[in-house]
Formats: sequence, C-alpha cells, structure tokens
Amino acid sequence: MATTALNQAIGTLQSHGCFSNSGSHRDSLNASVRLISKGFKVEVGLLRRGSYCSRKRSFSLVQASSSQTTVFDAVSSRSESTSTTKDSPKKSNEAALILIRHGESLWNEKNLFTGCVDVPLTKKGVEEAIEAGKRISNIPVDMIYTSALIRAQMTAMLAMTEHRRKKVPIVMHNESEQAKTWSQIFSEETKKQCIPVVTAWQLNERMYGELQGLNKQETADRYGKEQVHEWRRSYDTPPPNGESLEMCAKRAVAYFKEQIEPQLLAGKNVMIAAHGNSLRSIIMYLDKLTSQEVISLELSTGIPMLYISKEGKFIRRGSPPAPSEAGVYAYTKVCKSFCDKFFSVCNQYI
Repeated sequence: MATTALNQAIGTLQSHGCFSNSGSHRDSLNASVRLISKGFKVEVGLLRRGSYCSRKRSFSLVQASSSQTTVFDAVSSRSESTSTTKDSPKKSNEAALILIRHGESLWNEKNLFTGCVDVPLTKKGVEEAIEAGKRISNIPVDMIYTSALIRAQMTAMLAMTEHRRKKVPIVMHNESEQAKTWSQIFSEETKKQCIPVVTAWQLNERMYGELQGLNKQETADRYGKEQVHEWRRSYDTPPPNGESLEMCAKRAVAYFKEQIEPQLLAGKNVMIAAHGNSLRSIIMYLDKLTSQEVISLELSTGIPMLYISKEGKFIRRGSPPAPSEAGVYAYTKVCKSFCDKFFSVCNQYI
C-alpha cells in the first residue's frame, strides 16, 4: 500500500512537469520508504544531481524529516556514508563551486568607493555572512579561497560556522618558510577536521584608484553621473589610476584557471569568498558572457551562487534557497504545491 501511495505521488509530480517519464529521470528520484514502529516515514529528495524542477535557474530541494540529509549531499563526489560496498557504481567526477560576495562592509554602509582598501564588515554584513552559511550548510566544502581583504575572509569564516560538517577553516600561511613551519598541524586527526583557506590578492576587488575613499554621490556630483557610471560599469575604461573590469578579470580569471579549476577537476568542492568585480570576472568565464553582458551583471552582498563542475564544464544552479522553518531545508515556489500533493497522498497511509 505504501509503495502504491509513493508511485501515485510520483506520478502526480511527473504529470505537472517536475520530472520527465524517461528512465534516467525516474531512476534518479531519491525516494525511500522506511518502516518504523508506528507506520512508515517518507524521506524524499526531489531532484537528481544536475537537474532542474523548472525552467528558472533555481535549485530546489526538500527535506522531509528533521535530519540534515538533503539532496545537496549528491553534489559531493565522495559519499558521506561509510557503508558503501564494492558493488556500488562509481560516481562521476562532479564538484560543487560556491561563489559568495562578501557581506556589507563599513564603507558600503557609508556609500564610499572601497576597492582594495581593507575594510571590515558591518553588523548587517556579519548577519549576511551567517545567512549565506545557512544557505550552503548542506553543500560539501573541501577548500576555501578568499581575497586578501578582511571583508571576504570574515564572510568565509562566518559562513562556515553554520556548516553541518563543523569542520574548521584554517588560513594557510605560505608567505615564507617560517610561516609554513610555525602554522604546521601535527595531528592527522585534526587535519581531517580542517578546511584549508587560501588567500590571494588576485581575487581582490578591482582597484578604484583615486576614487577610493570618496563618497559615490559626491563623486558623481563632481565628475558628472555619466563619467562615474562609465568608470563603474564599462568593461575597459578604468577610473583615474585604477583598474577597469577588464584588468581585474585578467588577474582573477588567470588565478581561477591556474589554481582553483584544477582542484574542481580533481573532484574537490570549492568555495570562493570575494568581491563584486572579481566574482563578476569569474562568472564571465564560467557562463561565457560577453564584455557587454558582464557589465549588466549585479551581485548582491552575502548571496551565494552554486555551480556544478563536471567534466570541465560548469553548470549554474543559482542561489541555494534559505531555510524557511525547522526541519525543512527549502522549497522553491514552483515545486511547493507539487510537494504538498506528494506528502498529502503519502499521509493517507501513515
């Protein structure tokens, strides 16, 4: 009877377009019926790895119990379970890439051009970083890359305090042999509970030159709105003695290709905490945007973006939704009504 209910509910979802009738999609549905003393419990992951539930660029998932297991676990190229058997099929070499623009900084709050000036987060920025951590709390992270600026590093560290694996981010100091020696960890068990954090100036915000520290509105009044808009939003026009987006992209993308992409190809899940322009540059590379398309790309502070790296290609999954209530990780609006129908059918038999 339970199986009948489950199949009926799956059929309802398929009829509404959340799943195709193809064998590959049906086989990928992660649904299980687990017997317990007073009936059965349904645990469902509604999306296979790399699938959409709508045409929108949103990654939706459902957690039907208060446990922390969700389909984000499928992002990992390594299983969390220690009970795998020799007969288990080999997983494809997929990896998660998380991009997070830092939370609001003290100069964001004051509407000042910040660029490469090293300014910390505001209280709101701290809250944004923590909220970002909640959004990615079920996505595996093996390595973290940040810029050399404190607002990006704070964002990464605060986000990881919310991660369910509870691993500790450790900043790697490679500036000298003495730094390497002094920061060495001598416990192999402790190393397993750490996530290396690599800081790189190449991921810094673009350098705004003579605009750094100036109020944005006052600068517009002084130089004219059109001129300031060109400095801020054109691709190849730098502000006085500063960097253009093109110049920023040259260093940020080169670093991504040389240092970060090989980690993803090796199956490691990576988080990058950086800045609006350095991340726009990387997204330009990932999404193959033109110089005209990238100038209209806006990134909000503290909102993570998820990509899946597979066989040298990058598939955007949008922003992981925030938790809405205890025991339920998230729904997208598109799938919520379908999910409700699923569970209402199953509840008839509980």
